[in-house]
Amino acid sequence: MQHVLRVFTPADTESVVALWEACGLVRPWNDPRRDIARKLSVQPELFLVAEDADDPDRPVVGAGMAGFDGHRGWVNYLAVRPNLQGSGLGRAFMTEFERLLTDLGCPKLNLQVRAGNERVIGFYESLGYADDRTVSLGKRLIPDA
Repeated sequence: MQHVLRVFTPADTESVVALWEACGLVRPWNDPRRDIARKLSVQPELFLVAEDADDPDRPVVGAGMAGFDGHRGWVNYLAVRPNLQGSGLGRAFMTEFERLLTDLGCPKLNLQVRAGNERVIGFYESLGYADDRTVSLGKRLIPDA
């Protein structure tokens, strides 16, 4: 199966939300459609999707968001269709995000994985990512729910 990475378009919204839901990334306190709208207002060129190039309908089989704030890069909402996990598509996304962020002058890439998600932590460790021994704190400024 051949995959093509490209920049997200608004027509991808429902496919991406369905993918995130299938991958267990959606939480009740985060409206994924609002998150998409927010991303489209800041560095939309760093919101990528993967299509199945062999399928004439070209379904979205992967998606992820990256960003650079001038200090650190971030990756959020990276998802690959469950039946394609382990196929190398997640690695392809991360390779492309690293390239794009390096081109922007980003010195370090951070990401967050929910505690207990050992399989995903192992995936990122296989790509050279390591636990920074930091605690992530958050405060909701604009409620979605």
